[in-house]
Amino acid sequence: MADAPELSIPLEAVCFIIIKAREFDAKDVVTDPDDGSNASDDGMAAVLEDHGDDPTRAEIVGHIRALNEDEQIELVALTWLGRGDGTLSDWDALKAQAADARNGRTASYLLGMPLLADYLADGLSQFDLTCQDFEMDRL
Repeated sequence: MADAPELSIPLEAVCFIIIKAREFDAKDVVTDPDDGSNASDDGMAAVLEDHGDDPTRAEIVGHIRALNEDEQIELVALTWLGRGDGTLSDWDALKAQAADARNGRTASYLLGMPLLADYLADGLSQFDLTCQDFEMDRL
């Protein structure tokens, strides 16, 4: 794809968010909100529940907030691209729309999307990029 646009956001940053978003999406509803026992006593079930102080969520939020404004805009545009809101030929328009919609709550907005990891991966694939090598390095 010689005439394809280039991403300014580092692939590693997107892949990190994809991996963490998959971990976050795997969480289940809280079944025992007043759980004060030792984690080993309840079979470590609380680790799989979506608590408000979830460390995975905090990692994603911190990582997104650490991106500069242009990278956050590209992250949103990449999500929209993967969601099917446009094609690669619409990339500049998607980025312009993301810039117009920017309100300082990028992390909350993106974490509100249940399929965030899939959208980002699908968006990357339109650039002929994948996180396969990155995911293998983390194992």
